[in-house]
Amino acid sequence: MVARRFKAYPVYLYMAATGSFSSAIMFTLNMVYQIEMVKLGPLQLVLVGTTLEAVCFISQIPTGVIADAYSRRLSVIIGYLMIGIGFLVEGLIPRFEAVLIAQVIWGIGSTFVDGALEAWITGEVGDEHAARIFTRSTQIGLVAELVGIPVAIALGSLRLNLPVVVGAGILVLFALSLIFIMPENNFKPAPKAERGRHQWGHYKVMGKQLVEGSKAIRASGILICIIGVELFSGLYSEGYDRLSTAHLIKDFTFPTLWSINQVTWLGMLNVSSTLLILGATQLIMRYVDVKRPGMMIGTMLLSRVIQMGAIIAFALAGNFYLGIALFLLCDVLRGATSPLFSTWVTQNSDPKVRATIFSAIGQTNAMGQILGGPGVGYIGERFSIRAALVTSSLIMSPVVFFYLRALGLSKSKPAALVGEDVPVGESVEPEMV
Repeated sequence: MVARRFKAYPVYLYMAATGSFSSAIMFTLNMVYQIEMVKLGPLQLVLVGTTLEAVCFISQIPTGVIADAYSRRLSVIIGYLMIGIGFLVEGLIPRFEAVLIAQVIWGIGSTFVDGALEAWITGEVGDEHAARIFTRSTQIGLVAELVGIPVAIALGSLRLNLPVVVGAGILVLFALSLIFIMPENNFKPAPKAERGRHQWGHYKVMGKQLVEGSKAIRASGILICIIGVELFSGLYSEGYDRLSTAHLIKDFTFPTLWSINQVTWLGMLNVSSTLLILGATQLIMRYVDVKRPGMMIGTMLLSRVIQMGAIIAFALAGNFYLGIALFLLCDVLRGATSPLFSTWVTQNSDPKVRATIFSAIGQTNAMGQILGGPGVGYIGERFSIRAALVTSSLIMSPVVFFYLRALGLSKSKPAALVGEDVPVGESVEPEMV
């Protein structure tokens, strides 16, 4: 196959760059589009997110099992294609019902990618390079976002739905290109005899993979802590993600310096956030030793504690510049530690069921968002967006317990899957397959 001529690592970096570029175009003004053009209120905004997470919750495990049992490459390609199609629907039809339908399409697509992508690249280049590759791809993705954000601003200044449509079109073409360049050389699917000759055989393989993944999670105290962190992360994040931009738009007056309009202000915030996350990610890569689980977990714990305080301060802030500073702080704390979390999961998961474990973690986050989102949305609709954001921060607080528990467990269990030959702060060029 043509794809076998390409090496996994550069293809993965291409995926990080192109996926982030198209996502930046789609997402930079997506909430503004939903608020200003589709005219969604606080509760509707949260219900859109809840619909998305409900779809993710239902489809996360089946798609993860498919990736582990059949093909991670195929799973990723299908996923990106569906995400693009979903956003095309949302951007072309500015109605609440169409936005809900779009969430179903791209929600299923996102679960095809979630977990399968991390499992694919880890399998292709080796566990020992996972931490460095996750961090490097995050950095490249952030640079691509910096390129995509001005494009979104330019398109949004013409019409608010244009960034969504153009970004979605790029993502569809990107997914089609993966058919020809994405390799899969180190993955062994379940034997045909084990799958069976009919559909029940497929369900048998999926069921077996799911059982093995569930056993792996139950047997690991660290994975149980990770699940706990993701549950409460989901409970808080749906309200914050859907209402933070609405808070800026509705509760603050944007300055008219140099004739900068609201769309440009929001785009500048995205650029600033991306630059800050890029710098923070580099600092974490340099100074946080992923071979020391206690340091890695402690960094994530400190980040979450500061983030909780920053969200409350952001909700209560009356000054525009203080508000955007706190908004950016929340973004940086969340984005810069994302590679650490992926590394943490990778260190504590069996390669044979890794995609299933990632999917189970994603499903837990989705369940949290389903449970937490509507209540926070109702508070925003009935009382105020400020009250809803404060509630979101308080909901997140139990993650502190799970991080502390994981810290205790990490003292008796060293990182098992991270290579001992990857020096912190040095670049790594893995041998490509």
